[in-house]
Amino acid sequence: MNRTDFEVIIIGGSYAGLSAAMSLGRSLRQTLVIDSGKPCNAQTPHSHNFLTHDGETPKQIAASGKLQVEKYPTVHFYDGKAVTGTKTENGFEITTSANKRFTSRKLIFTTGLKDRMPELEGFADCWGISILHCPYCHGYEVRNEKTGIIGNGDAGFETAKMILNWTKDLTIFTNGKSTFTQQQAEKLTEHGIGMVEKEIAALSHDKGKIRRIVFKDNSEAAVSAIYARPPFAQHCDIPEQLGCKLSENGLLQVDMFQQTTVPGIYAAGDNSSFGRAVSVSVSSGAMAGAFVNKALIDEAF
Repeated sequence: MNRTDFEVIIIGGSYAGLSAAMSLGRSLRQTLVIDSGKPCNAQTPHSHNFLTHDGETPKQIAASGKLQVEKYPTVHFYDGKAVTGTKTENGFEITTSANKRFTSRKLIFTTGLKDRMPELEGFADCWGISILHCPYCHGYEVRNEKTGIIGNGDAGFETAKMILNWTKDLTIFTNGKSTFTQQQAEKLTEHGIGMVEKEIAALSHDKGKIRRIVFKDNSEAAVSAIYARPPFAQHCDIPEQLGCKLSENGLLQVDMFQQTTVPGIYAAGDNSSFGRAVSVSVSSGAMAGAFVNKALIDEAF
């Protein structure tokens, strides 16, 4: 690629990034998409709850999207990892791991999140396959099945209340002593939600499909699916390098126009939203692209 200066650089070329690129391509903006090719849902076999793409693999959706975006001649792609970002007189400079430098007036980060897997044998192998984070994305496929929740306290209680809509055969595994309040515990019992306070030793599975929870006392519990919310971190630290603030939950703070706390820098997708779904990422990416284009128009008019 000979060109190094663009109007907009998008870092992250998955659903939000491609959607933003389409908005900008259709707005005739010289746009560069930098992508390292490591989406967080690479292991997930199917994506759901996205109209016109329900049941497709995440890879299929991304590949189809990229083919459509590539038709716009002002959108360019660079395969590589962005590692640093600096403010310049006219905008920003991004440097890749191959020491390639690109400049732009605006930045959009669609870099997603990095889930921090617990040190629990079998968890990472099942993540996105039978250990699930979102009932809207995957709950229908495991409806009415024997389901577990690895959780505790307020978060575990709210998850149980939610998942009960998809299955009544539900048990919370607290992986140690319960931290539910007495009122919460009574409410769980009232709705027939079981609770096991034993410490978990491992998750027994068959190619990512959970079969049993194995406890440290060598007892077991059969399950077909588990819901869990492991902690996460930003997949890319360049926004923080540039001064973008994170919320107390670790997400990039954005306003109603998808702009971060640093003027000229925008974010969309999982890195700035609790709605970790393909459809939500596509929507926020489209809006980020449109808002960036509007900002460029206002500056030029």
